[in-house]
Amino acid sequence: MERLEKDRVSELLFAEVVDLARRRGWISDEPFRVDGTLIEAWASLKSFRPKDEPPPPPGETATTGSPSRGQKRSNPTHASTTDPQARLARKGFG
Repeated sequence: MERLEKDRVSELLFAEVVDLARRRGWISDEPFRVDGTLIEAWASLKSFRPKDEPPPPPGETATTGSPSRGQKRSNPTHASTTDPQARLARKGFG
């Protein structure tokens, strides 16, 4: 992924896709809105670890290692190891 970003391949690919969509009439000039509640982070619940916990040793991923079943997680005490900007949220009651 890093090489793709460095070589601007992903930028050129995206530009080609947008150009193709324009030529086929799939893109409109009409404004639109995005419901932010439907946007998902690249973080699973398993990747949320205590902020004071040391990083996992080499070879161990965020989703392996110590079990977290039954452990209460909250934004002030936990952070995602895969997406630092991700926040815990509930979709409904309970």
